[in-house]
Amino acid sequence: MKVYTKKGDKGMTSLIGGTRVPKHHLRIESYGTVDELNSYIGVIRDHKIGEHETTVLIEVQDRLFTIGSLLAADPEKSKMKLPELSLADIEFLENEIDKMDEDLPPMRNFVLPGGNKAISFCHVARCVCRRAERITVHLSEESQVDSTIMQYLNRLSDYLFVLSRYLTKKMGATETPWVPRQ
Repeated sequence: MKVYTKKGDKGMTSLIGGTRVPKHHLRIESYGTVDELNSYIGVIRDHKIGEHETTVLIEVQDRLFTIGSLLAADPEKSKMKLPELSLADIEFLENEIDKMDEDLPPMRNFVLPGGNKAISFCHVARCVCRRAERITVHLSEESQVDSTIMQYLNRLSDYLFVLSRYLTKKMGATETPWVPRQ
């Protein structure tokens, strides 16, 4: 099987189910942004962040592949059996957030992104996650999208923010609060 098919050379691509759409279609933007997010999470995993955190991020990457496949399917024409995203996946993130939050001081200010490369990539991934969520919400206004996807992306951005704070503490980095000028 070749990687290239030449079917997309004129700016069109196929959804699961066979529907041809332009490559700038919101559905393509949504799962493309989820794919970008997945790649940034891989970059976070490439840093020495800890075994548990790495295991959680592998689970997140698996869920993002599920989300990508769900978004890549034409909701009216696809007959393919796809993996499912469930409320338990969202609860998993919530539990991980709560565990990390137990070890963190309360937030009194917004936090400036940075501290070290792993922490900075958590913030980049959080921003890409928010973009994926916005595009998916936009798509849901035009086409059927499982609401669990939007909930998961919303919670994942929260998880990535808390992970950045947790890694800051764990790695002994400096958390720089944003203090607005008066």
